[in-house]
Amino acid sequence: MDIRPKITPIYQTSVFKFQDLNELETYFQEPGSRYMYSRNGNPNSDELAEAVNKLEGGAGARATGSGMATIFAALMAYCRAGDHVLCAADIYGGSSALLNAELSRVGITVTYVPFEQLYDLEQFVQPTTRLLLAETISNPLLRVADLRRLADECHSLGLKLVVDNTFASPILTKPLALGADITLHSVTKYISGHSDVTAGVTVAADTETAARLRQIVMFYGLTLSPMESWLAVRGLKTLRLRVREHSHNALAIANMLQQHPAVRAVYYPGLPEHEQHAVASEQGHGLYGGMLSFKLDDDPEAVSDFMRRVKRFPFAPSLAGVDSSLSYPLGTSHRNLTPEQQKTLGISVGLVRLSVGIEPVEELIADLKQALG
Repeated sequence: MDIRPKITPIYQTSVFKFQDLNELETYFQEPGSRYMYSRNGNPNSDELAEAVNKLEGGAGARATGSGMATIFAALMAYCRAGDHVLCAADIYGGSSALLNAELSRVGITVTYVPFEQLYDLEQFVQPTTRLLLAETISNPLLRVADLRRLADECHSLGLKLVVDNTFASPILTKPLALGADITLHSVTKYISGHSDVTAGVTVAADTETAARLRQIVMFYGLTLSPMESWLAVRGLKTLRLRVREHSHNALAIANMLQQHPAVRAVYYPGLPEHEQHAVASEQGHGLYGGMLSFKLDDDPEAVSDFMRRVKRFPFAPSLAGVDSSLSYPLGTSHRNLTPEQQKTLGISVGLVRLSVGIEPVEELIADLKQALG
């Protein structure tokens, strides 16, 4: 029977069979010619990696079991014990926790660079500095890095640039085309898009780094499972449509919040008042994504009251699903920072982050108005 499925089947197997020793030798002599063990590679995880690699314009990619796993793989691609890395100060809290609590245990040190000094890195560079880790759009205050300028600064100092592109997605921005050496995603977010997958993917600009990523993912056991890979590929097929609707809805909500008397500040790159609006417009080609933050009064009870009243934005500390949600950075993603760090980054009691979904925007606006009322 000639079976030709339109959609790649789920290869739910831990191991693949060989007919004889000749096939075994072919596996080792011709990399990529066949599969042996799913930790080393699986058709489903490879399909996801290659799809994102194509979107990002990379030389090779690997899918991992989570966004944190993919950040770890990207850092280990360039670092060893005794090395030093630079990291944007307003990075995702999980990234800083990985650097502080775990990579420090193997002798990798970190210096955090304030956003305003990202384009003047020389003062932070040490003889052992290897890279800068930054985000296209920061979490949670939606600051936008000028990636071409940042890449030029890094390369002039002999550093690699690793960019977390999760908030933007390849639909808004392609960091490798702007000079980054590695770009990565928490696939859990926009790539998959339906809040039912935990995964990551790392994309390299050159084949040597791509080969190193493959080795790290295989040896550390970071490979994504077949089922999760299959679900992520299914979600990826609607990424372009979803990001456009996320962006449309978020801009409308940001404009409404900016006019509301209960709101003290709104952080969204699509607003002309945003400090990096021009860069965001150029890098995002007129789209600004579905993430925004805003500030209420610094009163815990006022924030809790808003969370209880709102109906279309459940309090769920993640993002980028088709259904809207909200998060509270001070109590979730950035709770492990010191009070001084939180204050410096502008993460206050009244800060609320919205992940704007693709529901009818008039319904979302009406819900926010009644909750703020």
